[in-house]
Amino acid sequence: MRRILLDEGVPVGVRRFLTGYSVEFVPEIGWAGRTNGDLINAAEQADFDIMVTCDKNISYQNNLIGKNLALVVLSTNHWATIRTAPERVVEAVNEAVPGGFREVMFDRPPLRRRRLNPSTEC
Repeated sequence: MRRILLDEGVPVGVRRFLTGYSVEFVPEIGWAGRTNGDLINAAEQADFDIMVTCDKNISYQNNLIGKNLALVVLSTNHWATIRTAPERVVEAVNEAVPGGFREVMFDRPPLRRRRLNPSTEC
């Protein structure tokens, strides 16, 4: 069974999409607060196959060549957006290869506008 590590910013609900995998969260195993490089090295040493993160800079900051770990990067950590297309996450995880990088793009969540208070208008 492939092991997946979910980074700190990944919504907890993502775990529900990944049935058939052993899924653990960074905070659950005591790795919260580690830098990206340290986290990737620790995940590889602990025999994780895939790391899912929302940190878009991680692929630019770390070289995966020769690593046994695959990275799946979600374009947002907005749960309401991610849960509308769980198949994108599942597909990226299923197709992840050692040393590889997959980005999962989601539509931008709608902006929430606050109503103006008429008493504060100029």
